[in-house]
This record gives sequence, structure tokens and C-alpha cells, in this order.
Amino acid sequence: FGIAIAMASKEIYLVTIKGDKSRPGLVSELTEVIGPHNVTILDIGQSEIHDMTSLGMLIEVGRDDSQKLFKDLVFVTHALGIDVNFTPVSSPDYERWVRSQNKGRFTVTVLARRIQASSLSRVTKVIADNSMNIDTITRLSDCPSLRSSNIQNSRSALQLNISGKPRSVLALREELFKISMEQEVDVAVQEDDVFRRNRRLILFDMDSTLIQCEVIDELAKCAGVGTQVAEITEAAMRGEIDFQESFRRRMRLLKGMPESVLQGIADTLPITEGAPRLIANLKTLGYKIGILSGGFTYFAKKLQKELGIDYVHANELDFKDGVLTGEVKGVIVDAQRKAHLLQEIASREGFSLKQVIAVGDGANDIPMLKLAGLGVAFHAKPKVKEQAQVGISTLGLDGILYLLGIRDQEAGSIGTTLLPETPVPSHSRL
Repeated sequence: FGIAIAMASKEIYLVTIKGDKSRPGLVSELTEVIGPHNVTILDIGQSEIHDMTSLGMLIEVGRDDSQKLFKDLVFVTHALGIDVNFTPVSSPDYERWVRSQNKGRFTVTVLARRIQASSLSRVTKVIADNSMNIDTITRLSDCPSLRSSNIQNSRSALQLNISGKPRSVLALREELFKISMEQEVDVAVQEDDVFRRNRRLILFDMDSTLIQCEVIDELAKCAGVGTQVAEITEAAMRGEIDFQESFRRRMRLLKGMPESVLQGIADTLPITEGAPRLIANLKTLGYKIGILSGGFTYFAKKLQKELGIDYVHANELDFKDGVLTGEVKGVIVDAQRKAHLLQEIASREGFSLKQVIAVGDGANDIPMLKLAGLGVAFHAKPKVKEQAQVGISTLGLDGILYLLGIRDQEAGSIGTTLLPETPVPSHSRL
């Protein structure tokens, strides 16, 4: 009974304040005014865009104090040249809002070279059609300069924090995936839980992911069997033939190649755009980095030295008298082997699988992409994108930083390498 009386003597208001310029110390000045009125702040939020300030406070104030509070706030905001509005909130409406905070929470990340209004319109319509609410929108990328005409080097990223219970999380992903396939934009959906903010291990496929080539195809060109090997590679990437069988077929075509040819390719590996920046920043954050590749240790170890990678698992070439025998040593690293190695490394480091990021582009990456807490299909074929949690087809590898909620201004290291950093191809809807 006493609680009911106390609540009856209180009123709840949403105070909204808007100004046409940024003003340091605004919250300090306003709370100094309302402090003497015994006000409880139930919620507060502030945002600025292009020097426009918007501030909202949900407050509880005694009924006898509210009019004096409003008068003081109107006086100070008028003196500051900003607008203030007061909206009463009933107790039932407030309690309904409190209960809604327990609904599911998700993060939607929108990536593109430049984000178009038409793309954002489609994304937000899908969110609305799933009866979900956008709580906050945050720009993760730096503002683009309009003086630069080089869109290929630009990056744009928005993070939408949404709440509610979608009809189906899988259906929500599929609807947003469709947008990614039809427009030059990537849309990633993740559950906004503690693991999204606490990944600890990232494992990369190498060929066409960490580097912008298929090494075995480059070797084949040098051996004069480029067409035959490329056909086998493409069939394997599409999942049309078994990886181990395709791998042995291709290796037999390279029999007799001198090691000097391999060294020349290793010294000019085209590192994927954004890879040095991504890895340097993740290492600063304490991540462990690994390569799980169906390619060759000969080249993976070159990248390990260049980028400071912790783990390398790939196929070991067999040489005799300085030339390739056409065979490999040990177990072939195929799709299932990659998934096994992912689990093994995570266990060794003491990480949950939910703390693992896997990045790849081919059919033989699907098992590890599905196993990891965050599987990223990178400039991948549709079959691979459909199996991964998220896909990136518009930006370089450093676009993964945005999936982790890391702003450009927080990603201080650009990374360094003596190998050429190569732009990713333009967005493909294939």
C-alpha cells in the first residue's frame, strides 16, 4: 500500500532536447538544473549527427516538483538556444516498456563502399516486417570525403541494434541475404550476446581469401597446364567433385616443377585488401590467428612470417632433387580436416567455439564456417554464402572489424607487409 502511494505521488516524463550545434557540457548543465528537484533518471540517450544534438531523458519526478522543474528547464534551454519538450508517460506504458527490454536483441551490420538510401530502405523494411524495433543506429566507419572519387577505396558501415522477436531468425537472415544478392551491400545479422563482443580466435582459408589468387592455378600456369587445373579447381570450389580427388588430380599435373618457380610465386603473393589491417588490430586485442588451408604450407608459412600468424595447417609438398614429385606428405587438409583443426585449436587455447571466427570462400570451407561462432563467407559463391552466418562481398577483409562492432577510429593499426596488397573484386551477385 505504501509503494502504491509513493508511485501515485510521482510522475514520469520523457524530456527531449534538440539543438542545431554540438555543445560540450550539455548534459552537465541540464542535470545541474534538474538535480535540486529530486529527479530520478530512468533512461537517457544522446546522439549527434553533423553537429545536430538530440538528447532524451526519461525521468521520474514528484508531482509537486514537476511544474517548477519544467519552468527551470525551459529557462535554461532558452538561454542555451535549444528546444525542449515534455511528454507525460503513464505508469502502465512505462512498465510495458520495461518488459519489452527483455525481448531478443540482435545486431544488423550494413556494409558497402557507399551505402545507398534504397539499400537501407529495404533492410529496415525487412526489420519492420518482422515486428522488430531499431533501438540505435551507429556509424562505425569514418565519414567519407566527397572530394575523393575513388569509391573502390572507401568503406561505409552502419550498426543497427534491434530488439523484438522475429517470426524466425533463419527467415530474417534469408530475407536480408536476398538484399545482399541483389544490391551492392552486405547485411549481417548476429545475436547481440556476450560472445559477439568476445571473439578470441580467427581462422582463415588462404587461397582467394587471405590472398587474391589460387596458388595451385598460378603454379599450373607456370607448368603450362593452367586450363586443365583451373577447370578442376572450379569444379571443386562449386562442390561438384570431392576435394581430395580434385587435389590429387591437380598435383599430378605439377610433377617435375622446380622449387625455384614456387619461390618466385611466394615472393609476390597478392595479399587481400584489408588483411594486414585486420590482423594487426586483432593481434592488438589479443586474438590468436590461424590459417587452415587446402593449399600449401610452402606459401602459408610465407604469410605467417609476413603477418605474424600463430597457427598454420596446410598441405606439405613433396620434393625430390629440387622438383615436385606430384604428391603431398601427410594427411590432405580437406573440409572435414579444417573443421577438426578448428575444434582442436580452440580447445588448445581454451576458447569456446562461439569465440571462434572462420573465414573462407569455397565449398571446402563450409563445415568450419558452420562450426564457428561467426562464419564469414568472403567474396564467396552463393552456395557458400547460404551456409555461413554472414557474408562480405563489397569490402576487404578488414570489413570483419565492423562485424565485431569496432569503429574505424578504434582500429588504430594499418598493418604492414612487404607483399603487394591487392583490392578485392567489385561486388558480385553471381
